Amino acid sequence: MTVARKLIVLDRDGVINVDSDQFIKSPDEWVAIEGSLEAIALLNQAGYRVVVASNQSGIGRGLFDMAALNAMHHKMHTALATVGGRIDAVFFCPHTKQDQCDCRKPRSGMLKMIAERFDIDRAHTPVVGDSLRDLQAGAAEGFPTHLVLTGKGRSTMDAGGMPEGTIVHENLLAFARYWLREEKHA
Repeated sequence: MTVARKLIVLDRDGVINVDSDQFIKSPDEWVAIEGSLEAIALLNQAGYRVVVASNQSGIGRGLFDMAALNAMHHKMHTALATVGGRIDAVFFCPHTKQDQCDCRKPRSGMLKMIAERFDIDRAHTPVVGDSLRDLQAGAAEGFPTHLVLTGKGRSTMDAGGMPEGTIVHENLLAFARYWLREEKHA
């Protein structure tokens, strides 16, 4: 297997699409954050594969089913295709906090699966999220962590306690521009 050196791991709700305390439960509720689809397309055009790692406890809570989740992801993939972007894989945890699984962030099981599947260099694979649990999961596996201020990002920043070295960006598009600029200087 070849080492995928250019991979970005994104949380979904609050990073790519608008988040809700009532959960995103249907394709109608899935609305892209301004600039997020273009950010993914920019990363793709620069040779990056993009993977999503997302807690989806709404399934475990009975708020929506796999058909609804698949429909939301179909909408996301279709919207990305219209701007020249793509997501290579979606990893998700359907469990609730009470299930005590290894895949629910802040635990790092999903990120371990991504690292194994894509055979990546964790030190050069950023994890981008809007919540502390996204950052904690990334840091636990040695990924550089990046916080976006969309979704829960501002309250996450205000609460503090982020992993050392976390870089803060206004939104996913700002992250993409930063990452591509840094890559040119590396």
